Amino acid sequence: MTSPRRETDRVEILSGVFEGLTTGAPISLVIYNRDVRSSDYSEISRLYRPGHADRTYEQKYGIRDWRGGGRSSARETAARVAAGAVARKFLDTCGISVRACTIALGGIERHRFDPDEIDRNVVYCPDAEAAEKMIARLEDLRAAGDSAGGIVEILAKGCPPGLGEPVFDKLDARLAAAIMSIGAVKGVEVGEGFRAAGMLGSENNDPITPEGYASNHAGGILGGISTGMDIIIRAAVKPIPSISKTQTTVDTEGKAAEISIKGRHDISAIPRIIPVCEAMTLLVLADFMLHPQPRKSF
Repeated sequence: MTSPRRETDRVEILSGVFEGLTTGAPISLVIYNRDVRSSDYSEISRLYRPGHADRTYEQKYGIRDWRGGGRSSARETAARVAAGAVARKFLDTCGISVRACTIALGGIERHRFDPDEIDRNVVYCPDAEAAEKMIARLEDLRAAGDSAGGIVEILAKGCPPGLGEPVFDKLDARLAAAIMSIGAVKGVEVGEGFRAAGMLGSENNDPITPEGYASNHAGGILGGISTGMDIIIRAAVKPIPSISKTQTTVDTEGKAAEISIKGRHDISAIPRIIPVCEAMTLLVLADFMLHPQPRKSF
């Protein structure tokens, strides 16, 4: 739906796993990208693509790989997902689960939340009606030669209280950094996030009862430390910058030019970015669970 590519590459495990178990050695994986069409980029090899890292990369290193963006390409996220799969196996033993879904895409927002609906549609939206509108919106954008952004929500359940440090290694800071390191992500919020700026303290505070917190506006983290409630994170994903609509740019000599990007480009990073968001969350939580701090039970 969001991508014309059909990538069937399989992961080869080179080391660190034997007879279904980790051995303690580094886990080494390799993925051969066999669906490559470098010729798609040859016509624009001397043009900087708006919204891409072409110009900044070349300004920093003096060279760039115009055949898809090199390390600034979303292809690098395959390694993150592979590592996240390992982290998920570990967190399963700790009773921690991580699931992401689409709550906004192309200006369409979800109004209901049915977790069972997420895997029933191609955009992984928990609202069936909204999913249909999102899919229709993407088809319209494909015809118009444009792209769309959206919002991914990540939910981590089963995290114990006490994960994170109070100053320079806050759990929410580490999670935000990990998710912001994904190329298409331009914003991250935890709990109420930006909505908290318009709330009163009496509205935003989570009342504490003998049974625990009565609400979860904090998104499961207070003072950089997990509360034991569900961890709720949202990531703002920008529109795919490779569009066929004509845009203004400059060439490598600094001369004004126009560019229209052809090839097999996605209409949106969503939903393909969803397993990447899950992976980065899984990796951070696994790090903290491997170095647990003493926790007091109430």
